[in-house]
Parts: sequence; structure tokens; C-alpha cells
Amino acid sequence: MGVHFFTGFPGFITSQIIRELFRKNKTQEVIVVVLPGEMLKADAEKKRILGEFPAGVIRIVEGDITLPNIGFGNQISQEIIPQIEVLWHLAAIYDLAVPRDLAWKVNVHGTAMVNDFVRSLPNLKRYMYFSTAYVAGTREGVLCEDELIRPHAFKNYYEETKYEAEHRVEDLKAEVPLTIIRPGIVRGHSETGETIKFDGPYFFLNMVDRLKCLPFIPYVGQSNSTINVVPVDYIINAVTFLADEPSAEGKTLHLTDPNPHPMQEVYRMMVKFLTNHYPKGRFPLTLARKSLQVPFVRKKLGVEQETLDYLTWNAEFDATEAVAILQKGGITCPDFLQTMPMMIEFYLAHKEDESFQIQIK
Repeated sequence: MGVHFFTGFPGFITSQIIRELFRKNKTQEVIVVVLPGEMLKADAEKKRILGEFPAGVIRIVEGDITLPNIGFGNQISQEIIPQIEVLWHLAAIYDLAVPRDLAWKVNVHGTAMVNDFVRSLPNLKRYMYFSTAYVAGTREGVLCEDELIRPHAFKNYYEETKYEAEHRVEDLKAEVPLTIIRPGIVRGHSETGETIKFDGPYFFLNMVDRLKCLPFIPYVGQSNSTINVVPVDYIINAVTFLADEPSAEGKTLHLTDPNPHPMQEVYRMMVKFLTNHYPKGRFPLTLARKSLQVPFVRKKLGVEQETLDYLTWNAEFDATEAVAILQKGGITCPDFLQTMPMMIEFYLAHKEDESFQIQIK
């Protein structure tokens, strides 16, 4: 069992992957690169994980993915480079409202630096790179796993920089054994509801929760789109299986819901669970967009204006390859509507806790 190396610690998904690797006995030793300002948080998370898995080893190394050699000195490099068998690159800025220069520095330049580091690993068995299904930008229709086509436009700088970053990883396929993971929108655990940030579909929960004093809650716009939301446990289960699955090598895989629900239906159930009534009437999308341009309204409702761009986006992710490979491990995506009660229960229990809420600007 070789050493697994991670960027993106102490982030939620990275921490959960480490737990799952220990649980499945896929490794007993991980090295994590952590920014100087995150050391305290990283240390606390390390203690929590090792409290659950006392046999595990987590080594924290200070570094920065935007620097050459990830900011490591020669001595550290010489020591850890020969040990690394699996490298997981999850560090990125995921905020839909991120400014372009910051997104570019971390998501594109940072990935280029990680790629250079990957090239220097003599014993690498797999490079696991986390992209996003939303590299498709504004392309519509059926989106395939083996396509990486520049769209006419992107909905935000997050999408654009993740597209550019994935291109740079794609170019490595001829050189190193790698798997590109494209998750859909990630939500909390399907059975416990646990998450650490209320973003993505949680913005709609914020809005409905804050409007529930109204006599009724309307639909927002007229949408025929589906929404592709996947629980974090599906992602964790899938990637820890794929990391040493031979048929996943050299592949780009959509970790999306193969049976997504219409946005209207998801919204309808959210309103029902939160207010005990179904939505009535419609609030025009143009008005909703105008309203969310006002910072006071955005903050009051707890919604980023970029969220609305996904309401009317007509795209379908083809996950044929991922589904076929994951079938070997008996891994399937839990149904969103069936597991929504757990998501809402967790949200209601923690909605007043500021640490879960995204700071809306």
C-alpha cells in the first residue's frame, strides 16, 4: 500500500476521501499539502480523522500549489517524491462569484504547477484530478465524457478556469496514468445530510426558508431543465474505487446523476418540505435576475445571483462510461428526491450557524 498525496486539505471532500481510503484499507499513509494560513484547521482535522482511524498516518507539509514544486524545498521534495503512488488534486476555488484573476491563479496556474510536480513522481500509479461537469459552459444538449469542447461562453469564471485547467491535465494523459473526475453539483451525504457549506442547491433552500412568511411561494421562471445534483457519499465511494481500478485509467468520467430530476420538481419538493405547501404562481426570471443584482436582496435571501444561470440551462450529462465502470464495484447514485428529506433536516438544524452559510457579496 503506497502513499497517497493530496491537495485541497482540510477541505470537506479531501477529508472524507482520506477517511474512506483508511476505512477501505486502500492506504494507511497520506501526505497533505497545506497553505501556511490553514495549518491550524488542518491540524484539527488531522486529529479528528486519526481519532477515528488510529492506525492511519497523516503528514502535513506546508506548501502552495501556485508555486513551482508546490513550494517545497529540495530536502522535502527528495524525501516525499519517491513515496507518492497516488496523487489527488482537489485544491481549487469553487465559488461561482469568484473574480477571474484569483480563479485563474489557483485553478489554472495552480493545476499547471501540480502537473509539473506529477511529472517528477517516479512511482506514480494514478493521478486523480477533480474537474467539474460544468467545464461545458453554456453548451447544451447531450454532453459526453470524452468531449472537452470550448463553449461559446461560460456562465462564470469558475467554469472557465476549470475548463482551462482540465485542458492542461488532458495533455498529460499520454505521459502519466490519470483519471479526470467531473462531478455534478455536490450536496450533503445522502443518508445523514452532512455537509460543511450551504451552496449550490442550498441557495434555493435559503430563499424558500426566508420567504416562508409570505402567503405563498411562487415558482421562479419557467424551466424545463433538469438539475444535476449528487450526494457527497456517491463521489467519495466512486473515486476511492476508481483510484486503483485499471479500467478508469486514462478516462474522463462524469460523476453526475444518470437519472436527474427536473428543476421544477426539485424546487416543488423543497418548498413542500420547508413550508408544507406546494409553490403557487410564478415570479418571472427577468425580475428575479434584476432583484438579485441588488446586494441587499442577495444577502437577505442568501442567494448568489450566478445560481439563476443554472435554472434554464438545458444540458444532459452522459455518464455511460462512469456508470459501467462503477457497476464493477456495485456503486450507484442515490436518488435526489428520495434522499432530499435528510438534506433538508440537516439544513434546518444548522441554517442559523454562520459557518455553514456562504458570505454573499
